[in-house]
Amino acid sequence: MYKKMKLVDTVRISPDRLGDDETLSVKDALKNKLEGRIDKKNGSIVAITDIESIGEGHIIMGDGAVYYDVTFKAIVFMPMMQEVIEGKVVEIVDFGAFISFGAMDGLLHVSQITDDFMSYDGKNARLISKNSNRALAEGDYLRARIVAVSINERDPRESKIGLTMRQVGLGQFQWLEEERQATAKAVE
Repeated sequence: MYKKMKLVDTVRISPDRLGDDETLSVKDALKNKLEGRIDKKNGSIVAITDIESIGEGHIIMGDGAVYYDVTFKAIVFMPMMQEVIEGKVVEIVDFGAFISFGAMDGLLHVSQITDDFMSYDGKNARLISKNSNRALAEGDYLRARIVAVSINERDPRESKIGLTMRQVGLGQFQWLEEERQATAKAVE
């Protein structure tokens, strides 16, 4: 879930930036420090949008930089349990598919794609169902539900987000459209 949040942090402005516009220098320093960082409480900071207030600067002996307490607004992405997301398949491996949905990636395990058995076609980098002959490949767009979240602040690449498509209304977009058309024909 994307949120707009008001946050407070301390930012260091190096001596070479002291003659520049204060607000611009502070915003650049915040972007360099925080954008892309993952925090267990807030999630992934996607963008610093506005600077609300800049406190009085503090100088620490032996450091020529100035430290400011800053109140600012940011766009933050925090994956929530049971949230329905739409994303793109970025990698297929023998145990599932990695799905990119905004600021993070999640794993769609082979057991969570369909009720059907899925086999890995390494030559064509896709997963194929045994009975329905449906395939999931890199570049496909899909809708899934978040079923597990484990955020690792120290090493964001080690964060784990588990996904499922084994519920009504979830799946690869082409599959969902085929199901919608089949239901519409059955009603006629």
